Amino acid sequence: MPEVILPGASGRIEGRYSPGKRANAPIALILHPHPKAGGHMNNPIAVTLYQLFVKRGFATLRYNSRGVGKSQGEFDSGIGELADAATALDWLQSNNPAASQTWVAGYQFGAYIGMQLLMRRPETDGFISVSPPSNMYDFSFLAPCPASGLFLHGTADTIVPPVEVERVVNKLRTQKGIVIDYELEEGASHFWQDHVDAVDRRVGLYLDKRLEEKPA
Repeated sequence: MPEVILPGASGRIEGRYSPGKRANAPIALILHPHPKAGGHMNNPIAVTLYQLFVKRGFATLRYNSRGVGKSQGEFDSGIGELADAATALDWLQSNNPAASQTWVAGYQFGAYIGMQLLMRRPETDGFISVSPPSNMYDFSFLAPCPASGLFLHGTADTIVPPVEVERVVNKLRTQKGIVIDYELEEGASHFWQDHVDAVDRRVGLYLDKRLEEKPA
């Protein structure tokens, strides 16, 4: 898990990268929670997502967005953070030009940025969105959504009530050509205290199902 430094629009971007085990290994980009709420690439959910993809042979990158850790710049209300995500995916793709699949996974604010990135990168094959803040940000940009994916949320999330996520899921499920999975973990809060293992289990099962349907 070597440290990598990427050149970004606001200066260097700090990341952790695990190469794939073969030249055409699939790639995955992991996005962390809100920087203003202490979000960073070593958040337990971000690390869990990272490890899930690494275990399945993906070339996997997680990184700190601008102003976090060793990454330069300042928080930019999502605009600059989306640019950072695009830079990170560009780097991942340039280092893995023969990648068989492309995935984007994010937690909380990272899920919001990840879904925006998805809209700009139609080559994306799948996504994981954990606790997407659909009551804080407008997710109507997902029209149409270019890839199938998983929304994972906790029933005890009082910051983003499940009904808010269900509105997005129900809208996306009217779209043909993609499949949206939506899973609720009983008793899990927005921060997944004592439920990190549920993220590992549920996302792992989803990835295995998708990779069985379409091997990477």
